[in-house]
Amino acid sequence: MSARYPDTPDGRYFVVSGRLWRKSDPALDEPTRNRLVKDLMSARRAVRDAKGDPDAMAKARHLVDEAKIALGERGAPWWDDSAPDYNRHMAKNTPYSEWFANLGK
Repeated sequence: MSARYPDTPDGRYFVVSGRLWRKSDPALDEPTRNRLVKDLMSARRAVRDAKGDPDAMAKARHLVDEAKIALGERGAPWWDDSAPDYNRHMAKNTPYSEWFANLGK
């Protein structure tokens, strides 16, 4: 990623405003990843277009969740070393705190 959104040293997360966000599963092949990203973008457009329609909004949000799970960004972690998942945690409150504190130095 960019210096603005740095990746953690293990490549599991990127950081936005101090918060960790899980990256997509690197084991996905490129065609699958591209298809899933297209599905995610389509689902996000459906969320935008569903404003004011609770049923359509629920369906669209479900599609976003499905795409993010398939990409590995939500759901069970894609790594297999039984390390905990810190998705959506503030970096300063995780084992990445020292690394994060040293980013600006």
